[in-house]
Amino acid sequence: MTGPTPPLEGTPLIAPSTTDHPLYDAVVEACRTVYDPEIPVNIYDLGLIYTIDISSENSVKIVMTLTAPGCPVAGDMPGWIVDAIEPVAGVKDVDVELTWDPQWGMDMMSDEARLELGFM
Repeated sequence: MTGPTPPLEGTPLIAPSTTDHPLYDAVVEACRTVYDPEIPVNIYDLGLIYTIDISSENSVKIVMTLTAPGCPVAGDMPGWIVDAIEPVAGVKDVDVELTWDPQWGMDMMSDEARLELGFM
């Protein structure tokens, strides 16, 4: 009997997104309409969206994090994401999963977000 297989070295901590799905760009744009109330940058450019997984049936699964586990909007943010993505034409349903692994860091922000916040 063997234990669980350890992840292969070099395996990404963040699952890849289905970037080749026809709805991917529209889902990204929907994510860009959601803002962390304390930071004037959308959650996508902040790097809070880790994975956008879109099934062949157009079900969208978002794996995301927050800037900190004690984030005051932790309970609300997943609902904001669902409300932003569900109206996108063709989307069947939306599921949002919060994760703390890997922990968010400022290095996950886009260059646009760093510029906006004065880090560049």
